[in-house]
Amino acid sequence: MSGLTVRPVTTAAELDRFVRLPFALYRNDPYWVPPLLSDVKRTLTPGQNPFWSHAERRLFLAERNGQPAGRICATVDRNYNQYHQTAIGFFGFFECENSLETARALFQAVREYLRQAGMKLIYGPANPSLNDEAGLLVQPFEGMPYIKMSYNPAYYSALIEACGFTKVKDLYAYAVPLDQPIPEKLQRVLNALKNKPGLTVRPVNLQDLKTDLKYIKEIYNDSWSRNWDFAPMTDEEIDDLARQLKPIIQPAICPLVFYQGEPAGMCIALPDYNQVLKRLNGRLFPLGWLKFLLYKNRITRARLWALGVKRKFHNLGFDSLLYYESFMGAKRLGYTEGEVSWILEDNYSIIRPILMWGGRLYRTYRVYQSQL
Repeated sequence: MSGLTVRPVTTAAELDRFVRLPFALYRNDPYWVPPLLSDVKRTLTPGQNPFWSHAERRLFLAERNGQPAGRICATVDRNYNQYHQTAIGFFGFFECENSLETARALFQAVREYLRQAGMKLIYGPANPSLNDEAGLLVQPFEGMPYIKMSYNPAYYSALIEACGFTKVKDLYAYAVPLDQPIPEKLQRVLNALKNKPGLTVRPVNLQDLKTDLKYIKEIYNDSWSRNWDFAPMTDEEIDDLARQLKPIIQPAICPLVFYQGEPAGMCIALPDYNQVLKRLNGRLFPLGWLKFLLYKNRITRARLWALGVKRKFHNLGFDSLLYYESFMGAKRLGYTEGEVSWILEDNYSIIRPILMWGGRLYRTYRVYQSQL
């Protein structure tokens, strides 16, 4: 092959080509879900996405004979490295034609940028961080991904591994049928738990989301702080995430647990708006809004996106109670399919209750690493 060039993205026109590249790459893929172009641009733009207040990035676009052939993003997250006392850079937003030459050129550009930034190791994919879409889908490749989960062709893993990357951690997704009955014994245990003195369970309050966000952040920082993937989110990032999710959140599937007046646990599940985005081709205008309004009431799936219980309240059954409240809320909303994702492969304390609820491991995503 020949005619390949890789250059940094520096102009608005080049950013537009970077964002649009997957639309050509996946044009014949029945499972790919086109993201909103405006959302991807906002995610990548410093000054619009608060993540970039503590991180730097460089975008690279590969072209072959003037036509887009691949893309990648190199990221340095100062908050992550300060928290973990590491020097780890990230790659993300990787898309590539089935060409090892192109993949090697993209990763060489990332390596040079991260070396100059003083990094010693690369993790990825993270789009742009492990708090966002993360991991490469490694199996299986049939079926449409759930909201905020990554998707890619099967050949990507071979390209990445040929470029010197090895597994650092697998992330699991579990399918949970929502039409199953609650076992009678489990129902009795949960009913007793709900009547525990000092225990309160309620849905997230969209009318006072600012207060509930404080509770969610408090629980998040406590329950995830020892996780391999944890990176503290700033107040601005939490607020921005709430701004993105508030229009699509269904309180019935987002319960909070309080014990003796203290926020103890939280669960955030999301309606699978990928079932809507699939029909919009990346745009809300001029007709995308009409399709959005038409199809949002036809969603049949939900993803349990985040669940956490403060460490001091572990082993009290609060995790199962959160699963139950979210599960029952999804049934009331008429959803028939659910996914719990993603879960670290060795997070057994979370995996056990998922299995108890009938969860079935059905997809695996992989985070890769490479020395610099």
